Amino acid sequence: MNIRFLPQSVHGVLDYAVALTLIVAPFVLDFRADSEFAHWLSVAAGAGLLVYSLLTDYSVGALSAIPFKAHLALDFAAGALFLVLAFVAGFETVTAVFYGVIGGAVLAVVGVTELEPADKPSLTAALN
Repeated sequence: MNIRFLPQSVHGVLDYAVALTLIVAPFVLDFRADSEFAHWLSVAAGAGLLVYSLLTDYSVGALSAIPFKAHLALDFAAGALFLVLAFVAGFETVTAVFYGVIGGAVLAVVGVTELEPADKPSLTAALN
């Protein structure tokens, strides 16, 4: 059973939704009341995600400068960082929950995303 069932195109749409969430949430949820660092890290991570998504070689990217597997590695690193910070950075409840949920969700999405685009035939399919 293959756990990688999420098409890259759906992953891409989620990338842009998460980028927007990371940029807007600190203002809406008032992360500054808890931590200036948490506020600006989220905004910077959202901006970074937006940029590297636009540069990724997938159907919703604007340029094909970053291979999709490298994109997944960046996602994994960001998700792991957010998850760790939720527990060790001393953030208050709302900020800690946000960081934990975003970090865990990003790691889950990385784990279930197909490594090859749906329209690109696999080697096995090409040989048959």
